Amino acid sequence: QVQLVESGGGLVQTGGSLRLSCAASGRTARSYAMAWFRQAPGKEREFVAAISWSGGSTYYVDSLKGRFTISRDNAKNTVHLQMRSLKPEDTAVYYCAAALSPTRRLAVEYDYWGQGTQVTVSS
Repeated sequence: QVQLVESGGGLVQTGGSLRLSCAASGRTARSYAMAWFRQAPGKEREFVAAISWSGGSTYYVDSLKGRFTISRDNAKNTVHLQMRSLKPEDTAVYYCAAALSPTRRLAVEYDYWGQGTQVTVSS
């Protein structure tokens, strides 16, 4: 079992930055690749970024490359999502998820989920 708890969401103006964190716990947490998804009102949950268990490989949805950066600190069992140049369309609930492979991009392929953290970007 892996437990995930997100933090760092909030209200930010267009062009601002936020750093989300996901604290992982559980005996096998470090073995899992980690990802961030987001879900806007009325829309499906979408893949944002993923990182391998070692942190050596990262994957992004093409539309967010260059603005979002995923990283992990295995010593602290924490994954981060640094978000820059935020836009109103980035407004969503952001979820942390864990899977055995970092190349998975569908929500159904992830085994564990956090409760989500709200990010709101005002125009």
